[in-house]
Amino acid sequence: MGRPAFIAIVGHGPELEREDGAASVLGGLGADVRTLDLWDDPQRLFRAEDETARAIVVEALGRPDLAVAALRALRREPRLEGVGAIVALTASQAAALDPSGGFDDFVIAPYVPAELYARIKLLEWRRSEFATEERMKVGAIVIDRAARDVTVGGASVSFTAKEFALLAYLAERRGKVVSRGELLRKVWGSRYEGGERTVDIHVRRLRAKLGEALPLVTLRGAGYKLAMPLTPGARRDGGEVDDALEVDAREARPRPAIRAIARPIAQVQAQARRVAR
Repeated sequence: MGRPAFIAIVGHGPELEREDGAASVLGGLGADVRTLDLWDDPQRLFRAEDETARAIVVEALGRPDLAVAALRALRREPRLEGVGAIVALTASQAAALDPSGGFDDFVIAPYVPAELYARIKLLEWRRSEFATEERMKVGAIVIDRAARDVTVGGASVSFTAKEFALLAYLAERRGKVVSRGELLRKVWGSRYEGGERTVDIHVRRLRAKLGEALPLVTLRGAGYKLAMPLTPGARRDGGEVDDALEVDAREARPRPAIRAIARPIAQVQAQARRVAR
């Protein structure tokens, strides 16, 4: 049985242990927390090789520019590469936060304890994966086969019957290479007389609707593969699969993952500007 996962709190050393800081707040709620100075070696968070972090909270407060640099440094530690990250800011600095800085969410300090912990739980949900007979979750995508419904980050996305069937089959076969011929047989049926180009057209539609939330890889000459999640401590193998994934991600639009954080940040930024006036 693995060790319980901890929450990593990263910030300016002297301020990490303050009474209203994230470490004290989350520790008071019973969470296992570890603290790290902004520029310390991330390996210091781990006391054993098999330990994992459940979330990262970077207390930028008045320096959101430092938060982005600190997160990049943390990501160089393999065990933190796939861990969700939240940036903590003061309301007056929310306007300076870049939504593309790599954070999954943000929280305003001083904290409301229940809100801070709820955001961590939400972050864990977003990054969780599961599959049952009725529902499957692929990153931010939830496929409800019983209701024939798909949501991304909680927002419903409309699909045609064939688009839904294609997405569901790819999710069922996640991690496995699926040829265009197999997709034609399983989704369109053995009596379908169209060509394999039909699959490519529908895949393009899935990518257009789901954007970066869909980790679908094109394998030239072989077909498609819905990539497995990048778990904490794991690295991508590189090679043709990753190159294809990067190209597909650039082609995909819109970008729901960035919009999901950009919208609430924009709201807080607008509020901060009104206060500043």
